[in-house]
Amino acid sequence: MIKGTTKLLGVIGHPIAHSLSPAMHNAAISHLGVDFVYLPFPVKPGDLKAALAGFAAIDLRGFSITIPHKQTILPLLAEVSPIARAIGAVNTVYLTDKGWCGTNTDVEGFLAPLQTPANLAREGSDWSQKVAVILGNGGAARAVVAGCAQLGCAEIHVVGRSEQNLAEFHDSWVTSPMPVQNLQVHTWDDLSMLISQADLLVNTTPVGMYPHGEKSPVAAAAIARISPGAIVYDLIYTPNPTQFLKDAQLRGARAIDGLEMLVQQGAAALKIWLDTESVPVDVMRQALRQHLGLD
Repeated sequence: MIKGTTKLLGVIGHPIAHSLSPAMHNAAISHLGVDFVYLPFPVKPGDLKAALAGFAAIDLRGFSITIPHKQTILPLLAEVSPIARAIGAVNTVYLTDKGWCGTNTDVEGFLAPLQTPANLAREGSDWSQKVAVILGNGGAARAVVAGCAQLGCAEIHVVGRSEQNLAEFHDSWVTSPMPVQNLQVHTWDDLSMLISQADLLVNTTPVGMYPHGEKSPVAAAAIARISPGAIVYDLIYTPNPTQFLKDAQLRGARAIDGLEMLVQQGAAALKIWLDTESVPVDVMRQALRQHLGLD
Protein backbone atom coordinates (compact mmCIF):
# COMPACT_ATOMS: atom_id res chain seq x y z
CA MET A 1 0.00 0.00 0.00
CA ILE A 2 1.33 3.43 -0.97
CA LYS A 3 1.23 5.86 1.96
CA GLY A 4 2.50 9.31 2.81
CA THR A 5 5.65 7.67 4.19
CA THR A 6 6.35 5.60 1.07
CA LYS A 7 9.81 6.27 -0.37
CA LEU A 8 10.34 6.55 -4.10
CA LEU A 9 12.62 4.64 -6.48
CA GLY A 10 12.34 4.61 -10.25
CA VAL A 11 13.74 4.30 -13.74
CA ILE A 12 14.32 7.10 -16.24
CA GLY A 13 14.50 6.94 -20.00
CA HIS A 14 12.80 8.06 -23.19
CA PRO A 15 10.76 6.14 -24.10
CA ILE A 16 10.20 4.28 -20.84
CA ALA A 17 6.77 2.62 -21.14
CA HIS A 18 8.35 -0.66 -22.28
CA SER A 19 10.61 -1.00 -19.20
CA LEU A 20 10.43 -4.29 -17.30
CA SER A 21 12.17 -2.84 -14.26
CA PRO A 22 8.99 -1.83 -12.36
CA ALA A 23 7.66 -5.39 -12.56
CA MET A 24 10.70 -7.02 -11.01
CA HIS A 25 11.55 -4.29 -8.48
CA ASN A 26 8.03 -3.90 -7.14
CA ALA A 27 7.75 -7.68 -6.80
CA ALA A 28 10.91 -7.64 -4.67
CA ILE A 29 9.72 -4.64 -2.64
CA SER A 30 6.38 -6.34 -1.94
CA HIS A 31 8.12 -9.56 -0.91
CA LEU A 32 10.43 -7.70 1.47
CA GLY A 33 7.57 -5.66 2.92
CA VAL A 34 9.54 -2.41 2.80
CA ASP A 35 7.86 0.98 2.42
CA PHE A 36 9.07 1.75 -1.11
CA VAL A 37 7.59 1.91 -4.60
CA TYR A 38 9.43 1.83 -7.95
CA LEU A 39 8.01 3.98 -10.74
CA PRO A 40 8.85 4.70 -14.40
CA PHE A 41 9.69 8.35 -15.15
CA PRO A 42 9.75 9.49 -18.80
CA VAL A 43 12.55 12.07 -19.06
CA LYS A 44 13.34 13.68 -22.40
CA PRO A 45 17.03 14.21 -23.26
CA GLY A 46 16.87 17.97 -22.74
CA ASP A 47 15.17 17.62 -19.34
CA LEU A 48 17.74 15.47 -17.55
CA LYS A 49 19.30 18.20 -15.40
CA ALA A 50 15.88 19.51 -14.35
CA ALA A 51 14.74 15.97 -13.56
CA LEU A 52 17.69 15.42 -11.22
CA ALA A 53 16.87 18.61 -9.33
CA GLY A 54 13.22 17.56 -9.09
CA PHE A 55 14.13 14.09 -7.86
CA ALA A 56 16.30 15.57 -5.10
CA ALA A 57 13.48 17.94 -4.13
CA ILE A 58 11.00 15.07 -3.64
CA ASP A 59 13.61 12.89 -1.88
CA LEU A 60 13.74 10.14 -4.50
CA ARG A 61 16.16 7.57 -3.06
CA GLY A 62 17.60 6.23 -6.30
CA PHE A 63 16.84 5.29 -9.87
CA SER A 64 17.84 3.14 -12.82
CA ILE A 65 18.84 4.66 -16.14
CA THR A 66 18.18 3.46 -19.64
CA ILE A 67 18.51 4.95 -23.14
CA PRO A 68 19.31 7.79 -23.85
CA HIS A 69 20.72 8.95 -20.50
CA LYS A 70 23.42 6.41 -19.56
CA GLN A 71 26.28 8.55 -20.89
CA THR A 72 24.84 12.07 -20.70
CA ILE A 73 24.23 11.84 -16.95
CA LEU A 74 27.95 11.40 -16.15
CA PRO A 75 28.90 15.11 -15.85
CA LEU A 76 25.79 15.82 -13.75
CA LEU A 77 26.76 13.45 -10.94
CA ALA A 78 28.70 14.29 -7.78
CA GLU A 79 30.57 10.99 -7.91
CA VAL A 80 30.94 8.16 -10.43
CA SER A 81 32.32 4.72 -9.56
CA PRO A 82 35.51 3.48 -11.26
CA ILE A 83 33.62 0.70 -13.07
CA ALA A 84 31.10 3.19 -14.49
CA ARG A 85 33.97 5.47 -15.57
CA ALA A 86 35.66 2.56 -17.32
CA ILE A 87 32.49 1.53 -19.12
CA GLY A 88 31.60 5.14 -19.85
CA ALA A 89 28.01 4.67 -18.73
CA VAL A 90 25.89 4.72 -15.56
CA ASN A 91 22.84 2.53 -15.07
CA THR A 92 22.21 3.05 -11.33
CA VAL A 93 22.06 6.31 -9.35
CA TYR A 94 21.72 6.71 -5.61
CA LEU A 95 21.53 9.71 -3.28
CA THR A 96 24.23 10.46 -0.71
CA ASP A 97 25.31 13.46 1.36
CA LYS A 98 27.48 14.46 -1.61
CA GLY A 99 24.53 14.43 -3.99
CA TRP A 100 23.67 12.02 -6.79
CA CYS A 101 26.24 9.25 -7.25
CA GLY A 102 26.35 6.79 -10.12
CA THR A 103 27.59 3.29 -10.75
CA ASN A 104 27.08 0.49 -13.25
CA THR A 105 25.65 -2.87 -12.18
CA ASP A 106 25.66 -4.36 -15.69
CA VAL A 107 29.05 -5.99 -15.08
CA GLU A 108 27.79 -7.67 -11.92
CA GLY A 109 24.64 -8.71 -13.79
CA PHE A 110 26.66 -10.14 -16.68
CA LEU A 111 28.98 -12.11 -14.42
CA ALA A 112 26.35 -13.59 -12.09
CA PRO A 113 25.14 -16.41 -14.41
CA LEU A 114 28.76 -17.38 -15.13
CA GLN A 115 29.47 -17.71 -11.42
CA THR A 116 26.55 -19.88 -10.34
CA PRO A 117 27.51 -23.05 -8.41
CA ALA A 118 26.63 -25.15 -11.47
CA ASN A 119 28.90 -23.19 -13.80
CA LEU A 120 31.69 -23.01 -11.25
CA ALA A 121 31.47 -26.79 -10.88
CA ARG A 122 31.92 -27.18 -14.65
CA GLU A 123 34.33 -24.35 -15.41
CA GLY A 124 36.01 -23.69 -12.08
CA SER A 125 36.93 -20.14 -11.15
CA ASP A 126 40.09 -19.99 -13.27
CA TRP A 127 39.49 -18.27 -16.61
CA SER A 128 43.15 -17.52 -17.22
CA GLN A 129 43.35 -19.95 -20.15
CA LYS A 130 39.98 -19.12 -21.67
CA VAL A 131 39.13 -17.05 -24.74
CA ALA A 132 36.14 -14.69 -24.89
CA VAL A 133 34.63 -13.49 -28.17
CA ILE A 134 32.20 -10.57 -28.01
CA LEU A 135 29.86 -9.68 -30.88
CA GLY A 136 29.31 -5.92 -31.14
CA ASN A 137 31.20 -2.91 -29.88
CA GLY A 138 28.49 -0.67 -28.43
CA GLY A 139 27.66 0.25 -24.85
CA ALA A 140 26.61 -3.25 -23.82
CA ALA A 141 29.89 -4.65 -25.15
CA ARG A 142 31.79 -2.33 -22.83
CA ALA A 143 30.17 -3.92 -19.78
CA VAL A 144 30.96 -7.39 -21.15
CA VAL A 145 34.62 -6.48 -21.79
CA ALA A 146 34.89 -5.23 -18.19
CA GLY A 147 33.29 -8.45 -16.98
CA CYS A 148 35.62 -10.66 -19.01
CA ALA A 149 38.59 -8.68 -17.69
CA GLN A 150 37.37 -9.28 -14.13
CA LEU A 151 37.09 -13.00 -14.87
CA GLY A 152 40.73 -12.92 -15.98
CA CYS A 153 40.19 -14.22 -19.52
CA ALA A 154 43.44 -14.91 -21.39
CA GLU A 155 42.14 -13.25 -24.56
CA ILE A 156 39.22 -10.92 -25.19
CA HIS A 157 38.19 -10.45 -28.84
CA VAL A 158 35.61 -7.87 -29.91
CA VAL A 159 33.95 -8.10 -33.33
CA GLY A 160 32.38 -5.09 -35.04
CA ARG A 161 31.65 -3.58 -38.44
CA SER A 162 33.55 -0.28 -38.53
CA GLU A 163 37.35 -0.42 -38.35
CA GLN A 164 37.44 3.16 -37.09
CA ASN A 165 34.93 2.49 -34.32
CA LEU A 166 36.77 -0.67 -33.37
CA ALA A 167 40.08 1.20 -33.14
CA GLU A 168 38.49 3.85 -30.92
CA PHE A 169 36.91 1.11 -28.79
CA HIS A 170 40.30 -0.58 -28.35
CA ASP A 171 42.15 2.64 -27.53
CA SER A 172 39.54 3.68 -24.96
CA TRP A 173 40.38 0.59 -22.90
CA VAL A 174 44.12 1.19 -23.02
CA THR A 175 43.67 4.59 -21.37
CA SER A 176 40.67 3.63 -19.19
CA PRO A 177 40.60 3.86 -15.35
CA MET A 178 40.55 0.04 -15.50
CA PRO A 179 42.90 -0.78 -18.42
CA VAL A 180 42.37 -3.97 -20.42
CA GLN A 181 45.61 -5.03 -22.10
CA ASN A 182 44.60 -8.37 -23.62
CA LEU A 183 41.86 -6.91 -25.85
CA GLN A 184 41.87 -7.40 -29.61
CA VAL A 185 39.38 -6.04 -32.14
CA HIS A 186 38.26 -7.58 -35.43
CA THR A 187 35.84 -7.07 -38.28
CA TRP A 188 33.18 -9.68 -38.94
CA ASP A 189 35.40 -11.28 -41.60
CA ASP A 190 37.38 -12.90 -38.78
CA LEU A 191 34.36 -14.33 -36.98
CA SER A 192 34.49 -17.94 -38.21
CA MET A 193 38.10 -18.26 -37.11
CA LEU A 194 37.40 -16.67 -33.74
CA ILE A 195 34.35 -18.81 -32.99
CA SER A 196 36.41 -22.00 -33.20
CA GLN A 197 38.68 -20.60 -30.44
CA ALA A 198 35.93 -19.28 -28.16
CA ASP A 199 35.28 -20.67 -24.70
CA LEU A 200 32.76 -17.85 -24.19
CA LEU A 201 30.81 -16.29 -27.07
CA VAL A 202 28.64 -13.28 -26.20
CA ASN A 203 26.12 -11.45 -28.39
CA THR A 204 25.71 -7.79 -27.41
CA THR A 205 24.04 -6.75 -30.69
CA PRO A 206 20.24 -6.34 -31.09
CA VAL A 207 20.14 -8.87 -33.94
CA GLY A 208 17.52 -11.50 -33.12
CA MET A 209 15.53 -9.31 -30.73
CA TYR A 210 11.72 -9.36 -30.87
CA PRO A 211 9.99 -8.90 -33.33
CA HIS A 212 12.83 -10.27 -35.50
CA GLY A 213 13.33 -13.45 -33.52
CA GLU A 214 14.10 -15.54 -36.60
CA LYS A 215 17.40 -13.69 -37.14
CA SER A 216 20.81 -14.47 -35.67
CA PRO A 217 23.99 -12.40 -35.57
CA VAL A 218 25.95 -15.49 -36.62
CA ALA A 219 25.31 -17.58 -39.73
CA ALA A 220 24.61 -21.26 -39.15
CA ALA A 221 27.83 -22.24 -40.95
CA ALA A 222 29.87 -20.11 -38.55
CA ILE A 223 28.11 -21.21 -35.37
CA ALA A 224 28.79 -24.80 -36.42
CA ARG A 225 32.44 -24.09 -35.58
CA ILE A 226 31.69 -23.53 -31.88
CA SER A 227 33.33 -26.03 -29.54
CA PRO A 228 30.90 -28.37 -27.76
CA GLY A 229 30.76 -27.29 -24.14
CA ALA A 230 31.55 -23.65 -24.87
CA ILE A 231 29.30 -21.08 -23.23
CA VAL A 232 27.15 -19.01 -25.59
CA TYR A 233 25.55 -15.96 -23.97
CA ASP A 234 22.95 -13.68 -25.58
CA LEU A 235 22.11 -10.41 -23.81
CA ILE A 236 18.71 -10.44 -25.56
CA TYR A 237 15.91 -11.78 -23.33
CA THR A 238 12.98 -11.83 -25.74
CA PRO A 239 12.42 -14.13 -27.57
CA ASN A 240 13.60 -16.70 -25.09
CA PRO A 241 15.64 -18.49 -26.30
CA THR A 242 16.88 -16.55 -29.33
CA GLN A 243 17.69 -18.21 -32.63
CA PHE A 244 21.38 -17.64 -31.86
CA LEU A 245 21.09 -19.68 -28.65
CA LYS A 246 19.02 -22.40 -30.34
CA ASP A 247 21.66 -22.83 -33.05
CA ALA A 248 24.45 -22.93 -30.47
CA GLN A 249 22.68 -25.53 -28.32
CA LEU A 250 22.31 -27.79 -31.36
CA ARG A 251 26.12 -27.75 -31.56
CA GLY A 252 26.46 -28.81 -27.92
CA ALA A 253 27.10 -25.37 -26.45
CA ARG A 254 25.69 -24.26 -23.11
CA ALA A 255 23.31 -21.31 -23.40
CA ILE A 256 22.72 -18.31 -21.14
CA ASP A 257 20.02 -15.77 -22.04
CA GLY A 258 19.78 -12.09 -21.20
CA LEU A 259 16.93 -12.45 -18.72
CA GLU A 260 19.32 -13.50 -15.96
CA MET A 261 21.61 -10.52 -16.57
CA LEU A 262 18.58 -8.21 -16.38
CA VAL A 263 17.51 -9.74 -13.08
CA GLN A 264 20.97 -9.73 -11.54
CA GLN A 265 21.86 -6.15 -12.48
CA GLY A 266 18.51 -5.08 -10.99
CA ALA A 267 19.17 -7.05 -7.83
CA ALA A 268 22.57 -5.38 -7.48
CA ALA A 269 20.95 -1.95 -7.76
CA LEU A 270 18.26 -2.81 -5.21
CA LYS A 271 20.96 -3.83 -2.71
CA ILE A 272 22.45 -0.35 -3.02
CA TRP A 273 19.14 1.50 -2.63
CA LEU A 274 17.86 -0.57 0.29
CA ASP A 275 21.31 -0.99 1.88
CA THR A 276 20.85 -4.74 2.24
CA GLU A 277 22.41 -7.94 0.94
CA SER A 278 19.07 -9.72 1.24
CA VAL A 279 17.30 -9.28 -2.10
CA PRO A 280 14.81 -11.93 -3.37
CA VAL A 281 16.37 -12.67 -6.75
CA ASP A 282 14.04 -15.64 -7.34
CA VAL A 283 11.00 -13.39 -6.84
CA MET A 284 12.39 -10.84 -9.32
CA ARG A 285 13.12 -13.53 -11.88
CA GLN A 286 9.67 -15.08 -11.55
CA ALA A 287 7.98 -11.68 -11.90
CA LEU A 288 9.81 -11.06 -15.17
CA ARG A 289 9.08 -14.51 -16.54
CA GLN A 290 5.37 -14.06 -15.82
CA HIS A 291 5.41 -10.56 -17.30
CA LEU A 292 7.01 -11.91 -20.49
CA GLY A 293 4.66 -14.91 -20.65
CA LEU A 294 7.48 -17.43 -20.25
CA ASP A 295 5.69 -19.43 -17.53
